Order: sequence, then C-alpha cells, then structure tokens
Amino acid sequence: MQARKSALQQLKQASRCLQCAANAPRNATLRASSRSYVTNTVAEIQPRRTRPTISSLDSRCRATGPSRRTYAAISAAELQFGQPVHETHPHLLRAGELTPGITAQEYADRRSKLAASLPQNGIAILASSDTKYRSGAVFYEFHQEPNFLYLTGFNEPEAVAVIQKTGSGSDYIFHLFLRPKDARAEQWDGARSGEQAALDVFNADESADINKLHSLLPPLISAASEVYTDMVRCSGLGLFFRNQEAPPNDFQKMLKDRKVKPLRPLMNELRILKSEAEIANMRMAGKISGRSFTNAMRQRWTKEKDLGAFFDYDFKIGGCEATAYIPVVAGGQNSLSIHYVRNNDVLKEGEMVLVDAGGEYGGYIADITRTWPVNGKFTDPQRDLYEAILGVQRSSVSLCRESANMTLDKIHQITENGLRDALKGLGFNMSGNALETLFPHHVGHYVGLDVHDCPGYPRTVPLKAGHCVTVEPGIYVPDDERWPAHFRGIGIRIEDSVCVQDDSPLVLTTEAVKEVVDIEALRD
Repeated sequence: MQARKSALQQLKQASRCLQCAANAPRNATLRASSRSYVTNTVAEIQPRRTRPTISSLDSRCRATGPSRRTYAAISAAELQFGQPVHETHPHLLRAGELTPGITAQEYADRRSKLAASLPQNGIAILASSDTKYRSGAVFYEFHQEPNFLYLTGFNEPEAVAVIQKTGSGSDYIFHLFLRPKDARAEQWDGARSGEQAALDVFNADESADINKLHSLLPPLISAASEVYTDMVRCSGLGLFFRNQEAPPNDFQKMLKDRKVKPLRPLMNELRILKSEAEIANMRMAGKISGRSFTNAMRQRWTKEKDLGAFFDYDFKIGGCEATAYIPVVAGGQNSLSIHYVRNNDVLKEGEMVLVDAGGEYGGYIADITRTWPVNGKFTDPQRDLYEAILGVQRSSVSLCRESANMTLDKIHQITENGLRDALKGLGFNMSGNALETLFPHHVGHYVGLDVHDCPGYPRTVPLKAGHCVTVEPGIYVPDDERWPAHFRGIGIRIEDSVCVQDDSPLVLTTEAVKEVVDIEALRD
C-alpha cells in the first residue's frame, strides 16, 4: 500500500512538472479550486480568467498536447480507463494521442474554435451516445455520437460535455459529466474512466458524476447568454436526468426559457474541413479497406454472406477497428437495389457482384464500392457498361480540386451529362426520365467521422482543400423491354473516397483496383 501511495505521489508530482511556464497562473487557480464538483457547488466554481489560449501554450507542450499525463511511476496493469490510452495500449496510440491519430492538443484546438464561434458567455451542450439494446440485456456495439467525440475524444456512453465560453475570444471552461468509477459495474461491463481521468486524461476543467447533472447543469444554463445544443431532439434524454425532481420535460422547458439555438450548424462548419491528422486517418482507413477489396477480387465466392464475412474479417485483421457500416454485397439483380443489405443470396456464374463497404480507423471511415464479375472475367456487355461508368467516374474524381471551382451539385450535373452521353453510345434510349431511372442517386456526399458526414451541410458549397467527399456514379438497368436486352439486370457502381486539394484530388481508396485489366489479372 505504501509503495502505491508513493507511486501516486510521484505521478502527481510528475504531472505538475509537465505544465509549461505559460500555464503557471492557471495551475495555481486549478489547484486552489480542486478541479472537481465533488466538494464545490456550481455557484462556488469561478471561471478561470487566466486560462491561456492555445496559441499561447509553450512549444514544449504542443508536441503532446495539454494533457498532464505522466504515468512512469505506475505500471500499465494498474491503469484502468474506459478506452485505450497510450500508457495502456501503446500499439494503438502514440504518445500525446487521445484517440488513434488525434492528439489531445487537436481536441483542445477544436474546443477553442467552437468557443470562438459562440457569443460572449454562451455555452454549448453535447450528449454522448447511449448504450443501445437489441433486446433485454443484449446490447449493440457502442458507437460514439460524432460531434461529442470530435470535441472531447471521450468514447464512453452516458456523458455530457459543456463548453462554457469565458470572455470574448476563444477561452472556455470544459465541463465533463460522466459515469463515476464503480467496481461492481466495472466487473460486469469493463473499466470506466471516472471523474479524475476526465481531468487528467481528457483535460476537462471541471468534472462531475452524470447522476448529478440535474442539479449542476441548470445554473450553467441560467448564466449563459445563449445556449447551443441539439439535446432537445435526443430521444434518450431521460438517461441524463436520473433524479425525478428534474425529468426531461423540465429540462426542455428550461431551455425554452433561454435563447436556444441548434449546435449542428456550428459543428458542421468545424468538421467539414479536415485536418492533416484526420486526412491521415481517412487515408489509413482507405488503404486498409482498398486492399481488402483487391484481396476479395482474387477469390471466387459462391455466397454473398461469405463475401461479407471476409470483408469484416479482412478490415479488422488489416488494422481497422470496425466495419464502418452494414455492407452491401449484391450479386446479380440484387445490385439494382441501392441499399441491398440482406446479403443472403448465392453468387452465380456469369453475373457480377456489387460490394459497398468500408472500414473505420481512429473513428474515421472509408466508403468504397466496386463491381466485378463473379468468375473474374467480364462478358462483352458487362465490360462495355463498366468502362462507360468508369470513364465518367475518373472524370468526376478529377474535378475534386479547389482550382476547379466545383461543388458537389456541379459535379453531379457533369456526371449526369457524361453518363447520358455514354449510355446513348451504348444504344440506350435516353429520352424522358431515362437517366433518373438508371441513375437515381446523387454522385457524392461528404465523408469523415460519419459515412454521410456533417448532416445537412449543403452540396452547393464550393469545394475547398480539406473537404472530403465520395464520387460514386452508378447505373442500374431494370429487367424490362425499355432497355437493351444484353444490359438488363446489371447494376454497376464505382465509388472512391476523395479529399480535395488545391490542384489535384487525393484518392483515399486507390488500393481497391478498378480497371478492367487489373481486375481480370487478379485471377490469372
């Protein structure tokens, strides 16, 4: 016991030594206030007027971010958190990273940018995802709410973050309400990070038990000039208000008495342009996923479910932490359904298979679609239609550069024109609603933490360096007499994830082969 106390004392001393000279005034304030709601009421907790801006942090701090973590005196076996950290999982995270590829400093920068966009004394309130149950006690795999993850790096359920702006610049107080440590609960469900880790690992300024939210959040809301939140639409809001004195309806009523604005537009503006670290994560997701596609094309598959299982396995064995979404594995005429996910049919000789799938790395996803012959060799009609779509897809990808002055909607219009001309050349009657029937979806969407990233962000915005999108033209020929007989029942989509650069696109998924000659060579 004495050795452990000594180790903890060394840890605290080392943590204090990590602070830069620029942070000294703030440290004095933090130590005096004890950094916890446990012994202070909200009324007693004062905003830290001396909080430095990110730009004022000493350069020595920037290498590893604002985290005060130094666990050299404690073994990894003694460290228990609700998610991987470098000290416990050095094979997953580098020093200074809070989540794979993203440093604690970058998370702090994001919060500063959000604070800068808030009015003076405004606050933003975000809720984590909840554990979702399939039935009874059987739960689904946890997936964090993207905006919450983007600002906090915290990957546990039942948490609320409050970004409280102080002053007129980008200074803020970061409050994190989360589940407390609970030995019995952790015996069943695994470790929780707890309130102290919220301060020491996730760099919250104040932390508290989520079960006290009903009494601690109202004063923050009352003191705010404006409240930005999307929690009023949260169906699981009651989970955050365990005390019957403050049910969800009271929370919603309290918000209605304030100036409440949606948070999503502000978050979309922050998230839409990707940082170098984000693009690196997306490139890794694309590289791993693309290799899995090429590996899959090397083999002859007889069942959709077997091919789907291979992708799930190969994504993870290649380094992704998860499959990004339920894959489409559609053989033959199943490919005519855009979001076919039953994946329970047989793959037949002479037909094609369309696969829309991607892996997730560091929370960021790859979105890829490839279509190839089940037996590895294209028939003449399959080749003609495939190469027509591929030519248009290549041209559309080339427009994903800032210098082209394009929007996703403009690229869609150009794609439509290209497909119309290509199909006419193959003998299709393109009069009336022909193109709408054959190509019923948009050519692309934004991509990032979400498959369809930044929901609601318009496709009419000019593409700039840092925008990441998909380019996915497809043709789905119904089995009816309106269309040339040799193309009926064929569905082909070719999709890549692409990041916009100044003068050229960065294709994130280039490892997934798509040229006819390359696909056929895989079986030779």
